[in-house]
Amino acid sequence: MLRPLSLYASGDSSGRVSLEKLCNGDMRPQMTGAVELGTLVDLILRGGWPGSRDLPPERAARLPEEYLNVVLDQARRHNDGVRPDPSELRLVLRSLARNESRAVDGEALMRDIKAAEGVEVDLDTVRACLDLFRRLSLTDDQPPFLAPIISYARVKGKVKRHFSDPSLACALLGATHESLMQDPETLERLFEALCARDLRIYAESFGAALYHYRDDGNRRFDAVIERPDGRWCGFAIVLCEKRVNDAAVNLKGIRREIVRDPKVIWPDALCVLCGVLDAAYRRLDGVLVVPITALRE
Repeated sequence: MLRPLSLYASGDSSGRVSLEKLCNGDMRPQMTGAVELGTLVDLILRGGWPGSRDLPPERAARLPEEYLNVVLDQARRHNDGVRPDPSELRLVLRSLARNESRAVDGEALMRDIKAAEGVEVDLDTVRACLDLFRRLSLTDDQPPFLAPIISYARVKGKVKRHFSDPSLACALLGATHESLMQDPETLERLFEALCARDLRIYAESFGAALYHYRDDGNRRFDAVIERPDGRWCGFAIVLCEKRVNDAAVNLKGIRREIVRDPKVIWPDALCVLCGVLDAAYRRLDGVLVVPITALRE
């Protein structure tokens, strides 16, 4: 599957921190350079499209919408007999955009469409759309992490929904630089999507896979990187440095809970990925803190 450019591939990450080494608990503390919130917003809106790298933000933000139009036009003609109405395709896409970075199933999306759009779309149609979007590589779901968990029954098994690039969600939401700067909740979810995109790309380069973890106590890893041999690392994703401490405390709490079973593999590292941050460092409690704009494979 062809993926968008990561921040490192587009030249927007310094690449001073290797994800592969980080997943071995190996990271050298260092200054990585200041990052402005507005810069992150522009990176989210632009996306990882090669043709957008040298365009001004306003023009770059139009490319995802044009891409959606082309792909959906092809989908209506070449979708193996599954033919949701064109308006239904758009309804489900907009619902996915409203639920970017959330763990929701088809029934939740169906309810969201009814609440937000005032239109009823049946569950079979929603599921057909989701399957079509996966086959078209418009979406890139993040499955739940089950392998080393003490009790499968306690793990919430819904996939976390992502577009293959966060700029697609922005286009569907009609987001702009100004609107995202004034909407921290939406911006945080889109930033998580940006991080998930890059983590997936970097992890696949060394044979690892991307998951998420959430249990019925609402404890969660925003991301889990698992290697083929079962070793893994847990990540929290936060936009601003002021939220790093709470995220680190949450990571340690989950680790204490799930490693009570002697059969469970201990995580090789716990890490907080952050947006507005100027250094990569290891806290006194051992949790790593890394800017997404310093990461590479």
